[in-house]
Amino acid sequence: MCVNSRNRCHRDERLIFDELTHRINNEWAVAIGIVSIAAARSPTDEVRSALASVLNHLESLARVHRALQPPNHDTCVEGHAYLRQLCGDIFRSQLECRGIKLVRVLQPFLLDSARCWRLGMILTELITNSVRHAFNSRGGVIRVEVQCRGSLAECRVEDDGSASEPIRHGRGLKIVKALARSLGGTFECNFSAQGAVSTVAFPVARPPETEAYSDWAPP
Repeated sequence: MCVNSRNRCHRDERLIFDELTHRINNEWAVAIGIVSIAAARSPTDEVRSALASVLNHLESLARVHRALQPPNHDTCVEGHAYLRQLCGDIFRSQLECRGIKLVRVLQPFLLDSARCWRLGMILTELITNSVRHAFNSRGGVIRVEVQCRGSLAECRVEDDGSASEPIRHGRGLKIVKALARSLGGTFECNFSAQGAVSTVAFPVARPPETEAYSDWAPP
């Protein structure tokens, strides 16, 4: 395939993806609008409160969706700030209602926007796996930690849950492995009765004179 043909295929694929993303964003907006109108028209405080909770949940899911859209421009971003915001939205959309705490310990690092987006997809998939397999109906703790050693960063996702059945390496973990390779990094995961630990190691740039960010409850 010649260069012009490859470029044209790439533009066509991007156009289709942008159209799909635009349509999904509009559908999120419609769903949020319907719930908002229903809450405003509700005659009882109990129903309004319940619908307000649903509305907050939908808005958090929509923010996660927007955060996981591929960037339009290639630039250098603060990876720790991106992960902090993404973790907060995931907490509100998936964890808070299940009584699962989220710990974030993030050392600052710089990453180009396309690779940062891939890291965000990895993190989202690993947290979702913990929610689905580790906790069942009980609460627990998920810890997201990024440590930097020179030009190499290590992102760890740990939970203190226990799976009710052996974890199979399905499509999600295959995607995570492929995304880790696209970062120029590696991926490892270990499951036990005390919880799961997944680690992605990848090259980064480190900003000077910065401190780690750590908290228990996303704002």
